[in-house]
Amino acid sequence: MNVAVGTIAIRLPENHTLKGKRQVVQSMTARLRDRFEVSAAEVEGQGLWQVATIGLSCVSNRADHARETLENAVTFVVEHYPEIEVTESHVEVFPVL
Repeated sequence: MNVAVGTIAIRLPENHTLKGKRQVVQSMTARLRDRFEVSAAEVEGQGLWQVATIGLSCVSNRADHARETLENAVTFVVEHYPEIEVTESHVEVFPVL
């Protein structure tokens, strides 16, 4: 079994309220969960209105599949959310015995 863990640091330059940020982040995490069957949640920046960090995880029997799934999720965010600036992303895979 392999567990892939990733983060996507985002900036919402046009956003001016926490409510507006929450709408975007909740929509994005729901779409990531539905489309890629991953766990997704805002893990940092909850009190800030222009930045957030989204945490992702995926469990698979193949390490390459787990990594590819999270990398595709990051690509999806970049391509489908033009109002969001992805400032950093990171994916790491851990074998679990």
